[in-house]
Amino acid sequence: MNPTHHYEQLIMLFDRCFSDEFQTRLIKGDDEPIYLPADAESPWNRVVFAHGFYASALHEISHWCIAGEARRKLVDFGYWYCPDGRDALTQSQFETVEVKPQALEWMFCMAAGFPFNVSCDNLDGDCEPDRIAFQRKVHAQVMSYLTSGIPDRPARFITALAEFYGRPSLTASQFPWPDDL
Repeated sequence: MNPTHHYEQLIMLFDRCFSDEFQTRLIKGDDEPIYLPADAESPWNRVVFAHGFYASALHEISHWCIAGEARRKLVDFGYWYCPDGRDALTQSQFETVEVKPQALEWMFCMAAGFPFNVSCDNLDGDCEPDRIAFQRKVHAQVMSYLTSGIPDRPARFITALAEFYGRPSLTASQFPWPDDL
């Protein structure tokens, strides 16, 4: 990891962008990532990322950026998740719901100058995911966002990252076709 990238920077930037308007905080967790809406324990909605990992924070922020208002009232946004160890059908379903979050994560990484690695997240499954095919789907979604427009919350975070890290605006040429990786 680049020594200039620290999870505390992401917490600060996320809070600047979203804490007041969305009553949401980015939190370093000690275990698996989870989204927790405000409750008796906290007046804040919490995007909890794993173990202080910078990449985990970016990934969890991407899920938060996609979740609509109703889903942001549910633990883990009410999303379906099947852990590592998936069969081929379940892996395909997992990849379908991960395309948009991973596209945003790639854009966040590029805006921060941080390496992106697509995640098929199935190390113990009974099928070998096709990482290149999945990354091509993620790439197509990135191109769609760049062509059609990035939604407000992720666009706001991309701008904050690029300004903080002194990075240029995102362009299609920054996202290589997966064969080039």
